[in-house]
Amino acid sequence: MKTRKLGNQMTVSTIGLGCMGMSYAYGEADEQESIRTLHRAVELGVTFFDTAEVYGPFENEKLIGKALKDRRDRVTIATKFGFRIEPGKPAAEAIKGVDGRPENAKAVAEASLKRLGTDVIDLYYQHRVDPSVPIEETVGAMAELVKEGKVRALGLSEASAATIRRAHAVHPIAAVQSEYSLWTRDPEEEVLATCRELGIGFVPYSPLGRGMLTGTIAKMDDLAADDFRRSLPRFQAENLSANAALVSMLETLAAQKGVTAAQLALAWVINQGDFIVPIPGARRIRHLEENVAAADIVLSDAELTKLAEILSPALVAGKRYTEASLALTNR
Repeated sequence: MKTRKLGNQMTVSTIGLGCMGMSYAYGEADEQESIRTLHRAVELGVTFFDTAEVYGPFENEKLIGKALKDRRDRVTIATKFGFRIEPGKPAAEAIKGVDGRPENAKAVAEASLKRLGTDVIDLYYQHRVDPSVPIEETVGAMAELVKEGKVRALGLSEASAATIRRAHAVHPIAAVQSEYSLWTRDPEEEVLATCRELGIGFVPYSPLGRGMLTGTIAKMDDLAADDFRRSLPRFQAENLSANAALVSMLETLAAQKGVTAAQLALAWVINQGDFIVPIPGARRIRHLEENVAAADIVLSDAELTKLAEILSPALVAGKRYTEASLALTNR
């Protein structure tokens, strides 16, 4: 697979793998199938794997450490800190708010190293900005982890352009991670331009619209009873049918090009800039292989424009998060 750079610090595969769904949020997962998928990803040339302490909580990091232990020298592992987590409770009850304190940044890094079974975290993100702690203090602590050799590069998730600039002035930021896809374009307002200007890589999560842009979700019954998406406005019954109609147009264009809707949506994201490295999730090998193949799809300017028009966020019904979750973004 072709590669791209995240800042000046690291080179990774053009498409990474978001691992959250293997342990969290999208209904019950099969650990052995997840491990087979992770191994297949390495075989296909995927080198960039994304996890976080909050996924599980903690279980996803353990899974990644277990699955990639004997392949560690071939992969780049990114993880995140930034929440107050009460151990022993399911994720929906365990998260007690954000925590950007320097001592938390350091404590989570130590715990993540153990769960991942590694001596260094390749890319360490602040998962959500804590408005009660100056970003300079948080990034300063993260920078100390770099000096100590426990972390290679730093990142931010769902941060505003102003925060990115302040953080980058303290220590080079290698990557900014935010939701970005055909139906979620928030980063286009300021963040993408800021990353491009400062030489920071941009890592879109949910580049397939949390699965909606694959064309496989048309009604609430398509989601497991404990699926996180059931709580999101765009997946509520009153919005889902309207959004499914938009996706049907994506499927039509994909069929005309001889690819799947997921591949076309992913190719659009990849074509938004050579500093962009999307991390679609995949719990099964067939979905992984479908996603990886999208890296080779060539789109013309006319096709890119057409795709952007038919799935314009202005046409999408519902917000991407609840109001409480949106309040944690772009800070």
